[in-house]
Amino acid sequence: MPNTPPDDGTSLDTYQNPLIQRYASPEMATHWGNTRRFATWRSLWVALAEAEQELGIAITDDQIRQLKQFQDDLNLDVAKDYEKKLRHDVMAHVHAYGDQCPDARGIIHLGATSCFITDNADLVLIRQALRLVARRLAATILRMADFAQQHRALPCLAFTHFQPAQPTTVGKRCTLWMYDLVLDLVEVEHRLDQLACRSTKGTTGTQASFLELFSGDADKVRQLEKRVAEKLGFEKIYAVTGQTYPRKVDSQILDALSGIGQSLHKIATDLRLLAGRKEVEEPFEKHQIGSSAMAYKRNPMRSERICALSRFVISLQSSPAMTAATQWMERTLDDSANRRLVIPQAFLAIDAALVLMQNVADGMVVYPATIARNLAAELPFMATENILMQAVSAGGDRQELHEQIRVHSQAAAQRVKNEGADNDLLDRLKQDTAFSGIDVDAATDPSAFVGRAPEQVDEILGDVVGPIRQRYQSDTDLSVDVHV
Repeated sequence: MPNTPPDDGTSLDTYQNPLIQRYASPEMATHWGNTRRFATWRSLWVALAEAEQELGIAITDDQIRQLKQFQDDLNLDVAKDYEKKLRHDVMAHVHAYGDQCPDARGIIHLGATSCFITDNADLVLIRQALRLVARRLAATILRMADFAQQHRALPCLAFTHFQPAQPTTVGKRCTLWMYDLVLDLVEVEHRLDQLACRSTKGTTGTQASFLELFSGDADKVRQLEKRVAEKLGFEKIYAVTGQTYPRKVDSQILDALSGIGQSLHKIATDLRLLAGRKEVEEPFEKHQIGSSAMAYKRNPMRSERICALSRFVISLQSSPAMTAATQWMERTLDDSANRRLVIPQAFLAIDAALVLMQNVADGMVVYPATIARNLAAELPFMATENILMQAVSAGGDRQELHEQIRVHSQAAAQRVKNEGADNDLLDRLKQDTAFSGIDVDAATDPSAFVGRAPEQVDEILGDVVGPIRQRYQSDTDLSVDVHV
């Protein structure tokens, strides 16, 4: 092959990130793009210059106006050329911005270190990305709430150890999924509440350069820190830092994103199992192909992709933890490349998984007849305790009745397993004179075995989902096209 330089990442000859090309929403993909990032850098230089001017540094109104004039007019090609020469991304953009703002060139980045730009910009981007994740979580929770309400009282077979267990309802099972996401939303909101600004901490966190800039006036240095943070929309500032904001923060944020991934993976796995039982399925489009060979198949592609993306996010959880653990003294630069990869891609992947889960929750298909048949196949065994109690109340001997039920149950189970026949336990009990006074059919009404499941659905929708609906009532219309 000819020795050609690498392209800019848009050519089909180079690797394309599937998170951008196939999975994440345009909103999240754009959010982590270079245009948004470098425009955020410039907003930081404007905020710094404004705050310094307000506190008496010789910066003119014309210089501020010029900075604002070109704040969103990015000359990225010029910055790229500067970076080839300077080998420093922040200084390349300082020079490129200065070319557009010659009158303000001398005051751009005044007193600041590179991490004033990169770290504060990352915090701004992380904050907005977390807000989008919170909105997607809320949208998914509310879609599931509607599904749970619709099927609040539909009895179905429950499972422990993936073995048939006491019945529940389809709506109650959905609340299990939904509540995991509620806990994730609480954690995301907590991380948003705790997120702070690095602001003007200086090269090693001592603010020495700003103290020099203000001729030893420590009060103005403190005011500068507060004003810059406010201009960036932060109410809090990290109390102490080295050169960077605490990398512990990145680890905590990835913990929250991984937690969402864990929840989504469990939900999607349950749906895949239920699809295998033909009880509940994800949406399947009219012309969708499930298999290139087996035309009849309805593969749960959305749920499988949710699992794949969620597993990726879970796997990323360890990188920020390792980075936080290995930061030497005030800072080392081995965090940089790792963070450029991990943080955006974790957000992109969890965004993609949430988009899919919202789509699935909005169109889940339920098959009540299959659910009833599957439940009926196991319900006779579960009903035996109720039948035993009724027979004892009618005057029977508990121990003798228990033995009769044991014998009939074993015989019915052998018939099911060895012959593939239907469960005939109830017919056997009806024909046994020891149970002649018992209404066996009434004792096996499925709704009698689900306990308070329907009421529990009502309670969680009112007590837990209700406040979420109030907080996010204007933010949950986040439907996007799904690439299946």
